Amino acid sequence: MKTSLNILFPDAFRADSPRPRILLVDDQMINILTLNEVFKEDCDVFMATNGEHALEQAASLLPDVILLDIVMDGMDGYTVCEKLKSNPLTSGIPVIFITAHFDEVDEVRGFELGAADFIHKPINAVITKARVSNQIALKRQTDLLHSIALIDGLTGIANRRQFNQAIQVHWQQANREKSDLSLIMIDVDYFKRYNDHYGHPEGDECLRRVAHAIKTSLQRPYDLVARYGGEEFACVLPKTAPDGAAFIASQIQTSVHGLAIPHAESGVSPHVTISMGVVTTIPGSVIDNTADLIEAADKQLYQAKKDGRARACFIELK
Repeated sequence: MKTSLNILFPDAFRADSPRPRILLVDDQMINILTLNEVFKEDCDVFMATNGEHALEQAASLLPDVILLDIVMDGMDGYTVCEKLKSNPLTSGIPVIFITAHFDEVDEVRGFELGAADFIHKPINAVITKARVSNQIALKRQTDLLHSIALIDGLTGIANRRQFNQAIQVHWQQANREKSDLSLIMIDVDYFKRYNDHYGHPEGDECLRRVAHAIKTSLQRPYDLVARYGGEEFACVLPKTAPDGAAFIASQIQTSVHGLAIPHAESGVSPHVTISMGVVTTIPGSVIDNTADLIEAADKQLYQAKKDGRARACFIELK
């Protein structure tokens, strides 16, 4: 009798939820094909036949769960799991080991490395579906709670905590790939004067509208805008060269200007304006850590304010 995943755990497979993504890792294609038959009806299934490819797939796809064979040529499943758990980008993905042997010592080692469960060959479709469904449901609940904890309550964008996590992840990835990483620090000009003149409720609404304008100016799903603190925002732009960062800064400036929020006490413009500091680097070339990257962007932001506000200042450090 066929048992669907959404029957076993309906809350994880609602019609309004995206299909779960499963990564199957095994150096024997027959095993991958067997598991694919189990999950293809309910899930988007991806495959890797060696450890190196599995790590690449996991980082790019960010699947909901990984089914990982232990015994493989080259990099074995234990090593793959260890590398997955050491990478902040993939550390939260549940790993279920697939093994033909039942050995308590091996299972203890697997759990110590961060495995979520074990499934034994030969594959029992009902048991396998139930265990995978359980891990997907748990992950989605965890992701939901995690996302709530990382959202700024006033503006609805990422908060400082999410910014701190994201910039570390993107820094490490850019360092591995030797690719550009750009950061924009943004400040609402003379916001204290705005609050004093219009009142805090209007000030809150101003921040919400500015945050939305910044967010809609970012074009890629992995670009991040966060409320850094008070009236200050930050944009993390992975794989973005100086000209690309300048273009995004221009888009943000145009979007905020288009809001035409009155600011009678500005002294710069009759409307709300922003100042920006923009830095682009390749991690390790000149800057060695994210703290120095933030400091460099802050210095450019300070220079933009010193030069008259309502503008952006740029620097390339690589």
